[in-house]
Amino acid sequence: MRRRKRTDVSMPFLEHVKDLRKVLIISAYAVAAGTILGWVLADPAFAYLAKPVMELDKGMFITTTPMEPVMVKLKVSLVIGVAFALPVIMWQIWSFLLPALKQKERKYLYIVVPSSVLLFVGGVAFCFYLVLPMGIKFLLLAGGGSVPSTAFVTKSSYLGFLLTFIVTFGLVFQLPVVLLILIRIGLLSPKTLAKKRRWALFGIIVLVAVVSPTPELFTQVLMVAPMYMLYEISIWLGYLVVRSREKALAES
Repeated sequence: MRRRKRTDVSMPFLEHVKDLRKVLIISAYAVAAGTILGWVLADPAFAYLAKPVMELDKGMFITTTPMEPVMVKLKVSLVIGVAFALPVIMWQIWSFLLPALKQKERKYLYIVVPSSVLLFVGGVAFCFYLVLPMGIKFLLLAGGGSVPSTAFVTKSSYLGFLLTFIVTFGLVFQLPVVLLILIRIGLLSPKTLAKKRRWALFGIIVLVAVVSPTPELFTQVLMVAPMYMLYEISIWLGYLVVRSREKALAES
């Protein structure tokens, strides 16, 4: 796929609309093609995603409506399709925005986009492999020790819970990117972040209480801990960003 040629930033509004329409159409085709491939992979993919429940001693999936298995498979196929189409979507968005950016702005984009993707993937992995198994076990089995019971979970409810959970963690892990951008443009400083640690911890707790997929304390603690660690990491990376900014100003 070739990148679009650089266009005039003063081009008519309708030309921008046409380019945006092309981006949306190509992205939609990519998602559709990925979803078709995802239909083939949906069953083993859901079996892998369902491990946190299936590994429980008393965990079992049930179906409550005739359409549920097909709808779950279709949703999993769509998720796989979006994952496969993501490089195409990002390339389309990239090629749409790049001509309007200056060379200096492009340099920052080359850093921000890969970092954001890696942090999102890291958040999803952290959630699925560490938080989710413990959270599922706690939610389904807590309080049931005195009376033997079996946890029956519908496929659709689990899939919705899983997607909400991992997407929330992926977005939460974007905290360093947001803070470093604010530091780079001068709206924040690492010294200010260091002085406001207590308020930052309080703000993180409030934010987690709002965005957490579950209201129980155990899961929220598992979200607060990595967020605060990312906050501390952002402070130290912020000092490097400030030094880089000051060096660039001195050279100019």
